Amino acid sequence: MRESFLVFGQPLIQEEEIAEVIDSMRKSWLGTGPKVSEFEKLFAAYKNIDHVAAVNSCTAALHLSCAVLDLKKGDEVITTAMTFCATINAIIHSGATPVLADIDPISWNISPGDIEKRITSKTKAILAVHFAGRCCDMDSIMAIARKHNLAVIEDCAHAIESEYKGLKAGTIGDFGCFSFYATKNITTGEGGMVISKHKNKIDDIKIMALHGLSADAWKRFSDAGHKHYYVTRCGYKYNMMDLQAAMGMHQLKKIGVFRKRRECIWNKYIESFKDLGIGLPAEVEAETKHAYHLFNIRINPDTTVINRDQFLEKMVASKLGVGVQYLSIPEHPYYQNAFGWNPTDYPHALKHGQETVSLPLSAKLTDQDIDDVISTVKNISAGN
Repeated sequence: MRESFLVFGQPLIQEEEIAEVIDSMRKSWLGTGPKVSEFEKLFAAYKNIDHVAAVNSCTAALHLSCAVLDLKKGDEVITTAMTFCATINAIIHSGATPVLADIDPISWNISPGDIEKRITSKTKAILAVHFAGRCCDMDSIMAIARKHNLAVIEDCAHAIESEYKGLKAGTIGDFGCFSFYATKNITTGEGGMVISKHKNKIDDIKIMALHGLSADAWKRFSDAGHKHYYVTRCGYKYNMMDLQAAMGMHQLKKIGVFRKRRECIWNKYIESFKDLGIGLPAEVEAETKHAYHLFNIRINPDTTVINRDQFLEKMVASKLGVGVQYLSIPEHPYYQNAFGWNPTDYPHALKHGQETVSLPLSAKLTDQDIDDVISTVKNISAGN
């Protein structure tokens, strides 16, 4: 038995991040300022794209991407039934109606065939979620979007490093939305980013993210001389702080090293669990790059000696933190009441939600942590 509990999704924070945050505190520039601007430049370079906007969460990024599409009441946005609630809520808060499509049972990403079935005259956009770090079938999704003249938003909360046929996740559709939450591949504690090919949309997003104030309103507190600002839109309080960007600047520089460590852990899990009778992630597709954000196993009581919830309880009792990503969206009472969704209408998402377990996968994991996870999964799977 471990002496201490292994918290699920712990980030690796090192001295460079700590020193940069302290520097912001010493300078007393805590809110949006020069470090946010620098982090935006670094992220733009990483994604090889010109137009980016740092915000305070991926939820904000998704909401603002929907908002600048000028969606109206009754407009529909199609997204996956297997995602975190933030994806759905962003659509709702924009005034549009979310429409769910089922997932592909192999990739666990949204099914392009089911997207096609859900399109109506009211459909205005597709919100594709790159689940667990695996890119969606973007060729098919973009073909559908072109056919029906739809905008495409990529939810890249799990997919900062992901690539699809030489294209970086978030650069394929109209918008890419990223998360820097504490459990993500790089972190700012809380935080997000929107990227786009469309300069006018990012300009609007930057204004909307800071109350609707005219561009670069944060500079009114800088040494560039006082600048009057004007409220040009009815915006939101979605701006990122320099305290967050201070972490992000250094986390981004280490992104390749972090991913390599997670890939090693992923491969060790695959090799260790291949004969246990539990469901494992599909192989990484050719011409893609996986972000290795989540390692999901599937506990099917027909092929194992235990059900999913019993497995979760035994892992936690062994002092190993685990996650569930996710219960399918139609299983949640709010959405059932608001939209009348029936979980059985999305059978692949429902089955995934009832069987999935996310194992620890973080650059912070030690070799001993990994060995503890592997031995415990094997013991539980054997009925111990």
